[in-house]
Amino acid sequence: MNLVTLLGSTGSIGASTLDVLRLWPERFGVYALVAGRNVELLARQIAEFQPKVAAVADEPSLEKLCKLLKEQGTRLPELAAGPRAKVAVSTASETDFVMSAIVGVEGLEATYEAVRHKKRVGLANKEVLVSAGKLVMEARQTAGSELIPVDSEHNGAHQSLRAGLRQEVSKLILTASGGPFRATPAAAMASVTPKQALNHPTWKMGPRITIDSATLMNKGFEVIEACWLFDFLPKDVEVVVHPESKVHAMVEYVDGSVIAQVCATDMRMPIQYALTYPERATAPVPRLDWKQASKWTFEPPDFQKFPLLRLAYQAQETGGSATATLNAADEIAVEAFLAERIPFSGIAATVAETLERIPGWEPRSVADVLEVDRESRRVASRVIDARWGENFEQKNLQSKAGVRA
Repeated sequence: MNLVTLLGSTGSIGASTLDVLRLWPERFGVYALVAGRNVELLARQIAEFQPKVAAVADEPSLEKLCKLLKEQGTRLPELAAGPRAKVAVSTASETDFVMSAIVGVEGLEATYEAVRHKKRVGLANKEVLVSAGKLVMEARQTAGSELIPVDSEHNGAHQSLRAGLRQEVSKLILTASGGPFRATPAAAMASVTPKQALNHPTWKMGPRITIDSATLMNKGFEVIEACWLFDFLPKDVEVVVHPESKVHAMVEYVDGSVIAQVCATDMRMPIQYALTYPERATAPVPRLDWKQASKWTFEPPDFQKFPLLRLAYQAQETGGSATATLNAADEIAVEAFLAERIPFSGIAATVAETLERIPGWEPRSVADVLEVDRESRRVASRVIDARWGENFEQKNLQSKAGVRA
């Protein structure tokens, strides 16, 4: 039996991973469940999956979890808290597979160490390669570990690349749904609200990734990831808008042949692929019905309307710390937008100015990357305060008051 450490068990990817594990009780077991502060859900997961270890973000969460487990009569696993606990369960000798599904750089160190310790890693955390792609891929090469992408687009690329030799590949094509504003006129983008931006047409995801999909920053992150995962230059990774979200990625070979990966729009598909690779196991969700009439459309992205996609390409071309700054500034800007402190267009403006203010350099360790991340967050916060301060919030409050009146 293969034992899984699940980083981010209470998130959407974590929940989908547990759904897949339920289908294979004789093949996979759970060594460790790692969550943040959602201890109520974690307690239920512990009762069902009986992990050897469970870890949470901090001591208060640990105390609450322990109390909940005793109240519900669940056998207590080994309990731990804090960053070191994530690293410990990811590198434990008992762990066969690590699912990296913690959002943000909080999952970076544990994922990096899992790669260094030659674990098979299912990567569902974009920030790991966006912030520290060079370090992670160097560790992978040195250790000889397996890194299998779980994001639907990279998973599709991974599958499509199996059709030929790497030197036969001309380019990689990643698809984007286009988000909720694909058909919105550029002039109307300034008045976009958080509620509108959170209404993704295809996927149900967490707040940050949903906003990143609305700005196409998420696709920019995927370009950066693809460059590291599959050894592409940015110019050889193309993005096309595909609203139907059925084709997840395509690989064009030098003879003009294009191999596409197509499957149901359900994260359990790439999760199971990563768990069972190189085997293809029975589909965990209903298959596509090819007898049903359908239409697939493709169109180029609008780089003027979605400037963050262009900034992502530029950051990867620049290299060094630029992509870590890109990610950190975006997270701060998205938080500010969701809190209605900046307009939708302010996300791109914040990221662009932060990149301009912070000189690039080459991080040599995870600690260096985390320092870039901290400094970039500080600068992005100062940019927001300087550009918008309390004026934007006050204007919003006055506007809402006027509507109510």
